[in-house]
Amino acid sequence: MSLSVRQRRILADMGIPVWRSRVAAAPAIEVPPGEPLAPAAKVPSGAADAGGGAQDAAVVTLDWEALQARVSGCQACAELARERTQTVFGVGDPRARWLFIGEAPGAEEDRRGEPFVGRAGQLLDNMLRALGLDRGHDVFIANVLKCRPPGNRDPKPEEAAACRAYLDRQIALIQPQVIVALGRIAAQSLLASEEPLGRLRGAQHRYQGVPLVVTYHPAYLLRKPGDKGKAWQDLQRARAFLE
Repeated sequence: MSLSVRQRRILADMGIPVWRSRVAAAPAIEVPPGEPLAPAAKVPSGAADAGGGAQDAAVVTLDWEALQARVSGCQACAELARERTQTVFGVGDPRARWLFIGEAPGAEEDRRGEPFVGRAGQLLDNMLRALGLDRGHDVFIANVLKCRPPGNRDPKPEEAAACRAYLDRQIALIQPQVIVALGRIAAQSLLASEEPLGRLRGAQHRYQGVPLVVTYHPAYLLRKPGDKGKAWQDLQRARAFLE
């Protein structure tokens, strides 16, 4: 990847040495014949109330606007529906090649109805700019959960399962070329795995047939800025799938 002066400045502001991009600018990743990628995660049956959540078979027939409306009125998880200000469907380009998936909305996301705002969102935006992207063009950002868990607790497995068909329908409509899982919870949920983030990073995965790259959550990088270089390498691996 050839970096512009502006992109180099953004990387410097993020604390990422520019030489990192040379290491990570590898050719497109190829899988040896007969070596399967990790299988797509399966959603547990009976995870949502009948007729009220994403498990309704009709979800797979919804267009973009109808899916947004269904998510907005979802009552599958009683606690989340009662405590939320609004659902957070996602933001970006509905025909994006890049799909970034986090775990769940936080307090500010719940208030504004948009994922990844605040300091973590600003860092994610800088990461996108370093790639020559932004959240309004060729990028869509979503979460495993569409509602904020009370107290910003971790999503429960049954909550993630209740939302899964919504996310799967978004993926089917967007048809991204690469998925980036942001953080341990998103990665473990999508891959149906209990492996730590360190083992999931750098491995070859697919979800719904789409290459999936695991990296750190921006909120983690704010606490551990020394790992920003590793995150940049992950993003370069993701970019290789598009090239």
